[in-house]
Order: sequence, then structure tokens, then C-alpha cells
Amino acid sequence: MKPGVSVITPNPKSSGGARWNFLAAWAYALQKYGKDEAKAKEFVGQLYKNVAVLDSGARDSTNTFVQRGIGDVLIAWENEAYLSLKEFGGQYEIVSPSLSILAEPPVSVVDKVADKKGTREVAEAYLKYLYSDEGQEIAAKNFYRPRSEAIAQKYEKQFPKLNLVKVDDPDFGGWTKVQDKFFKDGGVFDQIYVPAKK
Repeated sequence: MKPGVSVITPNPKSSGGARWNFLAAWAYALQKYGKDEAKAKEFVGQLYKNVAVLDSGARDSTNTFVQRGIGDVLIAWENEAYLSLKEFGGQYEIVSPSLSILAEPPVSVVDKVADKKGTREVAEAYLKYLYSDEGQEIAAKNFYRPRSEAIAQKYEKQFPKLNLVKVDDPDFGGWTKVQDKFFKDGGVFDQIYVPAKK
């Protein structure tokens, strides 16, 4: 938020990960300013004034920060931050926010595709595997928070405890409302983001 601090985060108009970043910042600002949306808008607007590069996706932003050395701060998926730290050691520090958002990208079997291609059985088996103990172990080893309580307990020292809000909470009202309010053309993001002039 400080002037002169260069932030790297992807574009919420093109990146699902960026939408989580945006909403986490919005939720933090709502908490900080007693649910005053005007102040939240100002807060998030100031954050985006400091964005040096607005990449099209989350991985691109990580590469911009880690490989190209652009920016002072990267707002990223938790697992991306830990993988960067693992790969580049002491070059970076992870700062966990006091409040964030529970990011749960959906996984599903697409009926029409699975039936058309005859892959329903393997697709359903894969989905079940993701939530098996073995699948959850793999997730945790790659710095994704496991959904299995037993596996989560095993890896609890790996992840800081966070106060997490959800997209379905009343402050957001679900993805349909979020998309309409924040990310459609002319929405809150378009109202606050003005690209830096070169």
C-alpha cells in the first residue's frame, strides 16, 4: 500500500487466481473499515495503483516476480509462494495476511464430455482419488491445504492459521454476485484500476 512499493498480481479480468487475490484484499478492507464499501474501494484502488505488471494469469505473475525479478511484493496462491521459497531459498519471505479468502477452485466431471468420450469411469475415479488420503498427501506435499482433516492435522505446522472468509459469505453473496459487482465490464475493478502511464 505504501507509495513506491511495486506489487505483482494477475489481472482479475482474465485470471481466476487474481479474482481470489482481489476479493481477499476487499474482505480485508471491509474488516478494517467496518464494512464501509467506499473505504474498501479506496483501499483496493490504492493497492492496484501500486501494481507494476498485471499479468494474464497467476503463474505468469509468479514468473514475473521470481524469474524476471520485477516487483517488491507478489500476491499469489499460497502454494505458489511456498514453491517459490522452496526453489529459491532465502531470497524471499512469505508474509501471511491476517485475513484471507478460502480459495476452492472447482473440480468436476463434465457429463456431456465424459459421456461423449466414454471417460466417465476414469474421470470419476480421478475425482475420488483427489480426495483420498493418498491424493490429499500429494496435495499437502505440494503446499495445497488438504481438505481431509487427518491429513490437514499431519501438515498443520506447514501452514499458518488464517482467518478465512468465503465467497458464499453474506459480504460477497456467491460467484454470480461477485462477478457482476466486481469483474464485469464497468464493475468495481474497472472503476478502480487505471493502468500506469509509461
